[in-house]
Parts: sequence; structure tokens; C-alpha cells
Amino acid sequence: MAQRQRQVRMQQGASIGSMQDLENRSDEELENETRHRAAAQALLGARAAQRYDAPKAKAHFQRAIAAARPQERMQIRRMADASIALAERRPDALKAAVQKLGQEAPSNRQLFLLRVMGIVAPPKSAGLPKRIIGILAVVLFILALFAVSFGIVSLLLWPVADVSTGPRFFYAFLLIVLVFVGLFLFGRRRQKRAAAAGPPARR
Repeated sequence: MAQRQRQVRMQQGASIGSMQDLENRSDEELENETRHRAAAQALLGARAAQRYDAPKAKAHFQRAIAAARPQERMQIRRMADASIALAERRPDALKAAVQKLGQEAPSNRQLFLLRVMGIVAPPKSAGLPKRIIGILAVVLFILALFAVSFGIVSLLLWPVADVSTGPRFFYAFLLIVLVFVGLFLFGRRRQKRAAAAGPPARR
């Protein structure tokens, strides 16, 4: 029994190792992979989930489970649970699935952003009422953002009494653009620093 358990662990380790080797391949190369088909399909499922494409993620993971050896299927099912929860914007299910994989759960900030995205951009499987609510949430967010920007501009231009409403609207729009450009550049800089630091050490 102990010898068989060691053999199963070695086979699972080989499967995980092959998945790591396939990470840098393109989607087309993974589709054509035959030797490590289960790992390739699981990676395609994870990539589809990152694009929030739940139907494709489910299809790839179904193929991965079908191609996997019996001792690999539990791990792939857990990967599927986590990936599909991400694609369907279900933060609570994602947290539980990631913990079952033995990995660190997403931060509260990441789960909050996923929950917000589930409201403003619900999955395709969501009903019409949720999609309407998402559109209304986006419209309200834009109006609130513009109102805050207009208030800041009006406060800054308060000493200049002859500035009409038209230019204030323009400056408010310009302020929003500058803020988003700044956030984009800040995010890109953080990504470059993280890439330069290299991937975190695996446990």
C-alpha cells in the first residue's frame, strides 16, 4: 500500500511538472498537444477562465478530466472548480476552491473587485435582470465619478468667477482622463517590477 501511494504521488508530481513545462506555450500549441493532453487542456481551461469565458473553461476541463489518469482527476476537478468560479465571478466559491488546492486564498481586495465585476459585468449565463442591473450600475458609477470630478474642478476654479459651466465640464472630463492614465501607468510599473523580481518560490 505504501509503495502504491508513493507511486501515485510520483505520477501526480510528473503531471504537475508537465503542466509547468507547458505554461509558456500558445493556445494553438496546447490544442495540438497529445502527450500531455490532460495538462494542456487544463491550462487552456484556466486561460479561458482568466478571460471570464466560463463555457470554454468548462469544455476544456471536461476534456482534461476525460484525458487524465484516475489519480490526476481529483486535482484537475479542483482546478476546474477554482477556474470556473473565477470565470463566473463567484468570489466565495473561488476562495473555497483555491484553499482546497492548498494555495493561498485571494486577498479581500481581490475578492471585492471580483464581486464588483460580478455586478457590473455579470457572466453570459446570468439572467436579463442582472444584466440590466449591471448596465445601470455602470451608468451610475460614471455619473458619480463625473459629479465628483466636476465638484473638484469647481472648487479649484472657485476663485475665478468668470469660468462658465462649459469649460468646467471639459476640465472635469480631462481630470478623469488624467486619473485613469495615471492609474494605468502605475499598474504597468507595478507589473514590470513584479516581473523583474521573478515568480514567487513554490512551496
